[in-house]
Amino acid sequence: MILRSHTQADKVILCTITTHINGKSAEVRMTNREDWLSAKIAYINGLKSPSEQQRLLVLLAEKKNRTTTDEKTLSALIRAEKTAEKAAAAKARVTAIIAAERKAAARAERKARDHELYKAAGLMIVAGLVDSKTGKPKFSAAELVGALAGIAELPRNHPKWQEWEKRGKELLTKDSA
Repeated sequence: MILRSHTQADKVILCTITTHINGKSAEVRMTNREDWLSAKIAYINGLKSPSEQQRLLVLLAEKKNRTTTDEKTLSALIRAEKTAEKAAAAKARVTAIIAAERKAAARAERKARDHELYKAAGLMIVAGLVDSKTGKPKFSAAELVGALAGIAELPRNHPKWQEWEKRGKELLTKDSA
């Protein structure tokens, strides 16, 4: 639960409160400017190549006697860093949304492909090549593959294709009735 969120003299940034309800606890956390700044400086010091803006932030934050100009510059740099953090978080959310959309599209494509495979299996049942109760082929795998390979090798203009089409239409009509 957020108790308050404001920037009173740039000191208190966020205050959360924790309660114990039915054995569940939440954490009390106060984040002020100095805490945030200390954590940010530690982060920046861990970077291999911080930006010029980040180097200036560290320099001004570690400066003992800051002038009013230094304070204004430091405040502006802090706001800029926080804005950059928010932008990075927003970018991460957008990236996650895009990844989820891609995953959903791939799932839909896979589902459509699976549906077509099920329909092909259904056609093999209609043709009498597969037992409809067990789902097992009525012939050996070698016999089925050999027969289907022979069909695939037959030129499309061969008269046998017209004969098979006629027989197939009869079986499909009979099956759908």
